[in-house]
Amino acid sequence: MEAGVPGLAALAADPTPELVRELLHGVIDPELGVDIVELGLLREAAVKDGVARIRFTVTTPACPLSSYIEDEIHACLAQAPGLRHVLVECEMEPPWSPEEMSETARTALGWKD
Repeated sequence: MEAGVPGLAALAADPTPELVRELLHGVIDPELGVDIVELGLLREAAVKDGVARIRFTVTTPACPLSSYIEDEIHACLAQAPGLRHVLVECEMEPPWSPEEMSETARTALGWKD
């Protein structure tokens, strides 16, 4: 890379966890119609050396959508500049609870406290 050329360093850098998290707003739970970030299903979004590590959960252990959500995470992050690989893990512990939803998700689902 040529020193002093604006933008080249940014192209080579890892995307930030914040950018990855922002992109993951594009992964919509098809049953609820709300993204996994707002639902509180995203447990971790870390990036190091061009590899994103994503940990997520589902609303219930019997949820048949974990593979679908995993595929959607891969598809969504394919657009992230600087990522060479995406590792995705679905975890059931601790179990998800409705308290993990954002206000946006609560409003969208008509959830009353």
